[in-house]
Amino acid sequence: MNAETLEQIKTRLLEQKTRLEQDLKDMGFHPGTKEKIPDYPESGGNSDDDNASEVTTLADELSLGEKLEDELKDTEKALKRIENGKYGTCKYCAKPIDEKRLIARPTSSSCIECKKTLTQEM
Repeated sequence: MNAETLEQIKTRLLEQKTRLEQDLKDMGFHPGTKEKIPDYPESGGNSDDDNASEVTTLADELSLGEKLEDELKDTEKALKRIENGKYGTCKYCAKPIDEKRLIARPTSSSCIECKKTLTQEM
């Protein structure tokens, strides 16, 4: 992979990291901490319907927050691989990951062949 492509991918990853951190903060999460429950204001109502609605909303936000946190971790790992000079190398077989795959999914840490094997798509 040439230096220009790698720099473009790094820029995309940094932008993605910033966006994910902001999305998590906007949802009341605390990225980078062990705090897993977001700041969540109560609606003010105490009826069973209000409480059920609050629980449902919180459960949905927790699920989305976990997904965003996973994406953030993958993004940070990809940036660390760039810093360590290991970006673009499959973590399973140590072969180069196809550049088109990295452009399409910059957080990829495995080549297509290993990914297929791991997910049993062969």
